[in-house]
Amino acid sequence: MAKIRGMKVENPTSRDIAELAGVSQATVSRALRNSPLVRPETRERIQKIARELNYFVNRNAAGLRTHQSNTIALLVVDETEGKDAQVNPFFLSMLGYITRAAAGRGYDVLISLQQLSDDWHIEYQASNRADGIILLGYGDYTSYREKLAALADANTRFMIWGPTVNEQPGHSVGCDNVDGGFQATRHLLQTGHQRIAFLGSTTQRAPELAGRYAGYRKALREAGIDPDDRLKVDADSSDGEGYRAVRDLLDRNVEFDALFAVTDVIAIDAMHALEDAGLSVPNDVAVVGFDDILLAAHVSPPLTTVRQDIRLAAEGLVEGIVGLIEGEPVESSVMAPKLVVRASCGAQ
Repeated sequence: MAKIRGMKVENPTSRDIAELAGVSQATVSRALRNSPLVRPETRERIQKIARELNYFVNRNAAGLRTHQSNTIALLVVDETEGKDAQVNPFFLSMLGYITRAAAGRGYDVLISLQQLSDDWHIEYQASNRADGIILLGYGDYTSYREKLAALADANTRFMIWGPTVNEQPGHSVGCDNVDGGFQATRHLLQTGHQRIAFLGSTTQRAPELAGRYAGYRKALREAGIDPDDRLKVDADSSDGEGYRAVRDLLDRNVEFDALFAVTDVIAIDAMHALEDAGLSVPNDVAVVGFDDILLAAHVSPPLTTVRQDIRLAAEGLVEGIVGLIEGEPVESSVMAPKLVVRASCGAQ
């Protein structure tokens, strides 16, 4: 039997801790998971009381009581749809941050790579393998949105990384892609470039990339330059797409002195094509990417890019899904991007 502040407590519970700390049971639960939603001083006070009471969370018993598995499913959608390509390195970097954030909140993570064509949404609705789902990647957004609607109709708890589209089912954490595209293009304009090629998708099948294209067009128009469709080349992040896009521009004899690629993977591929064509980066063509993957700082020359804060994104996704699991109010959020200037654009 534990005794604290003159109060004898046998088999202490979270309710006892809440009473002693003067907070709600929900706050106790969050504090014992090290949730950043609880003020540090409150979290420390609650954890001190728990230690003094020799209280610990029996995750298995808690799961039995609440019919929860204390597991989050992390589904990475294979956007290449069978093409000979690696998983997006941006998502690979995010995986580690998500698993770490989930562990800090007392949850295991079940990671699964899914094809867009698979019926993963039906499987996870019925299997009870996880208490909630975090989704990374989407491929064709039109098909993806239908799956999100099915998840929402089944009252499945899920969080999405990426697009924030009007009336989109569920909750999301994403980046301000319009502003990111604007920052990248404005920087190229400010460094004296006028003929800026755009490499990437521009349709609503990929709304994040379409947002970056909208930012590109906005920056050009604010500089008094009409966007030239000849400078636009569709490309995705599959192996060789950036290389092919640059060859397309060169084969059509389109003049360009800079390019903005919607992902770092496309940008790095494009740099290889420029080098093979005898063009110097940045002396002949400046290059800017998007994402700030680990490789971006280590290519030659180092790639100027738009950074999405993957640690903040991961913490937001985990905090959101845990909130949904525990019945707390959750809102979608949009992060501000940051331009990271390196040597590939000729200015540091």
